[in-house]
Amino acid sequence: MATTNQCIASLARLNLSSMIRPTATTIPRLLASPTPSQLRWKSIGTRAMQARERQKEKLKKKRKQQRFKEYKYAVPSKEEQFSLCDAMRYLRAAEVGRPPSAATYELALKIRTIKNGPVLRDRIRLPYPVKNDTRVAVICKEGSGAMHEARSAGAVAFGEDSLFEMIRANSNKLPFNRLICHVDSEPALKKANLGRILGPKGLMPSLKTNTITKSVVSMMHDMVGAENYREKIGAIRMPIGNIQFTPKMLSENIKTMVNSVRGNIQVLEDRVKKELIEVVLTSTQGPGFSLNGAFASTDEKVTAAHLSTAM
Repeated sequence: MATTNQCIASLARLNLSSMIRPTATTIPRLLASPTPSQLRWKSIGTRAMQARERQKEKLKKKRKQQRFKEYKYAVPSKEEQFSLCDAMRYLRAAEVGRPPSAATYELALKIRTIKNGPVLRDRIRLPYPVKNDTRVAVICKEGSGAMHEARSAGAVAFGEDSLFEMIRANSNKLPFNRLICHVDSEPALKKANLGRILGPKGLMPSLKTNTITKSVVSMMHDMVGAENYREKIGAIRMPIGNIQFTPKMLSENIKTMVNSVRGNIQVLEDRVKKELIEVVLTSTQGPGFSLNGAFASTDEKVTAAHLSTAM
């Protein structure tokens, strides 16, 4: 009869022989399926937690959109800022030797805005106009009341077919620099196909530019001494005064321009976020000076009266 130790040893040999040893797989490691990972489920949380998560996602999406679609001009410059009299002093020095009629002050307004948003555009009448050589032509029916109004208001050209023929014949040397159209002549303007001639010059009348009107006299009054401005690549640039303007005259023009742009920004506040971040004054041949909003010069010896004399 077998002993207890012999029985245990025989049972151990049977268990070892019956075990299936793993064999080396012949499948390449790159083709082998990955080991299943443990799935973790995120808890839903309370309603307050869900609301906070949604708010975070909205804020993250909004920041990402504004960060990647802004123009590079949306960052204010780190250069030193100057008062109006100091900037005028340096710019007048840069224009020495040039005819006063050929040198002008120019204003650049930097705007923080997204690229795919609406642009700012408007017509503004400055307290002290920069240019007084506005020559207006009016498209109106021959012999109509609008034609008599245009003639009495001082239009340099008026009519329909006669005006269209003059534009085609003198496309490179037009006698006017502003063109408006009466509402009754809008179909005739479309049939004339003058877009290729007037479009590149910025003279094509349209409802978008507010140059198609019912009242010719009021439109001509608004145009004489008025300037159009439009936002381009996150900035608005426009002549703001002649080099012979006094600091008071230039200050009034700058305030009018800035207030007009801020008003247009408020109108578009519900559609897009825009912000005026910097005002830069420059001249025809001079550099740009960022304005800090002050008027008087930092040098006590230089007053506004010194900058009001002829160059």
